[in-house]
Amino acid sequence: MPPFAAEQVPAAAPLAFKVNSKNVQYTDSHIIADYVYENATVTKGVDGSYSVNPTSVKYTFKTDAKVPRVGLMMVGWGGNNGSTLTASIIANRHKTTWTTKEGVQEPNYFGSVVQASTLKLGVDAKGNDVYIPFSDILPMVHPNDLVLGGWDISAFNLADAMSRAQVLDYDLQRQVKAEMATLKPLPSVYYPDFIAANQSDRADNVIPGTDKHAHVEQIRADIRNFKASNHLDKVIVIWTANTERFSSILSGVNDTADNLLKAVKESHEEVSPSTVFAIASILENTPFINGSPQNTFVPGCVELAERHNVYIGGDDFKSGQTKVKSVIVDFLVNAGIKPIAISSYNHLGNNDGKNLSAPQQFRSKEISKSNVVDDMVAANNILYKEGEHPDHLVVIKYIPAVKDSKRALDEYVSEIFMGGRNTISMYNTCEDSLLASPLILDLVILTELMTRIEFKTEAMSEFAPFNSVLSILSYMLKAPMVPHGTQVVNALSKQRYAMENIFRACVGLPPQNDMLLEAKTQANRK
Repeated sequence: MPPFAAEQVPAAAPLAFKVNSKNVQYTDSHIIADYVYENATVTKGVDGSYSVNPTSVKYTFKTDAKVPRVGLMMVGWGGNNGSTLTASIIANRHKTTWTTKEGVQEPNYFGSVVQASTLKLGVDAKGNDVYIPFSDILPMVHPNDLVLGGWDISAFNLADAMSRAQVLDYDLQRQVKAEMATLKPLPSVYYPDFIAANQSDRADNVIPGTDKHAHVEQIRADIRNFKASNHLDKVIVIWTANTERFSSILSGVNDTADNLLKAVKESHEEVSPSTVFAIASILENTPFINGSPQNTFVPGCVELAERHNVYIGGDDFKSGQTKVKSVIVDFLVNAGIKPIAISSYNHLGNNDGKNLSAPQQFRSKEISKSNVVDDMVAANNILYKEGEHPDHLVVIKYIPAVKDSKRALDEYVSEIFMGGRNTISMYNTCEDSLLASPLILDLVILTELMTRIEFKTEAMSEFAPFNSVLSILSYMLKAPMVPHGTQVVNALSKQRYAMENIFRACVGLPPQNDMLLEAKTQANRK
């Protein structure tokens, strides 16, 4: 498997900005920032009144400013997402242009929060907002510098996989084909019980046998070999393969780390391929991200990650319909409007749609799509009584003719003033893989960045990493994982602010706000 890699990772660029503050130190290797985290704890009295107590905790964040040489290994490298992302990185690296009926097209990273969005740094002397690229808030790896590799149950080289996917324009495919043809996925894990039977015709590139412990060891060896042969500092593994059925959570099997490792040695039937990859990654001290909706991270897998202080993140790329839903419902509820029914219909014709046509695999996707409004509803006890929830229906159908161009139809029925009804209907058409592929970049780049950030409070004697469950990735995921016992946040704006403000804290800046007090409190003109 010849990897696709940048010929040479460029020298570290100078920092885009420096914060002039006694709370920030810049060394040859690190950015060290003191930060006071302010919050408030609330208690409810027997009379129903609330008592609010402001709190503050002093943190020190230490960020390694040197960007390492990073490898990305994709499970499902030969799928629509993997082949599309690989071809797109090649096009970006070589500045390849191609012609469509709309004219000459240039490569870009649109759809990536890190590469194509900005964030507010502050205001200038005239009070005007100053924005910088998101990627400039802290030193981050550039997509063009990633070394790519991975596994797939299909033996197609990446050029053939790209052609099969039918996502990218022909003129672009033609120009990157030769380089793509040199890339071939490693054999992957295939347990037919976990994905739809209609995928069996693709499974001609599998790790032999049924010994799941041997499979874990083979994947571990693949990661080590990939890292060594490409002279990498770090590797991130991401699952962008088929949606699996849910694994049953069984006492003595996958409920603890030790039981899960024992179940792997016994090749227990409820240990899924994605969990096998997660275990192998964790044991190799390699972060693992799940981009599909199944419950890869069974309780024992989460415990294993925490035991080894390895980052994990999931679940399910949030690219289109669910992302819009997390905006619309947040808007309605915050406007005092009560959604009472949400109906979502999808049809798509790519291999993802084909796999999801099987009931067990669809159920995994249905679960990840259905929980997205829960926290927003729970936040408003004026609109919703305890236990009340809007009706929520999700339908996905496989229509081969539409290929990767997914159709999403949504209807939101809400109760408004004085018993009135409001209905919002939306129709969205999009190339599914062109929305999902940039999310892979964001997830990988931010996960790698988090491996270089440590924190310390006044109660701690040494710096420590964040919790192994990377909830900071929630913006990119439909069913975001959070550390045990903490609340799930699905509202897109909150997810974005959390991500942005944590990185601002790492450079000694206060949380972003839009109070504009300097404008609102200025003296009236005479």
